[in-house]
Amino acid sequence: MYCQYYQAQTCKPKTWFVVGCFRNEDNLIFERTLDTKKSILEFFVPNESEEKFLKIMSYLKKNGYILKLQKLENRLKNSC
Repeated sequence: MYCQYYQAQTCKPKTWFVVGCFRNEDNLIFERTLDTKKSILEFFVPNESEEKFLKIMSYLKKNGYILKLQKLENRLKNSC
């Protein structure tokens, strides 16, 4: 079973804060940088963590840390 997949564009100077928020939440999601020049992170979110993830992202977006968030087809599904 694959996780839910999200991509977010961050406010570049605040990217480390966004990453730190999720690293502080043990095993909530897995995140990594997808495009450093455009400040795009990707998030692999287990189904049971999606609600909490979206609450955190809503707060971050409201406060200017996240510029854009989109849920996409998990890009790993078709990589094999």
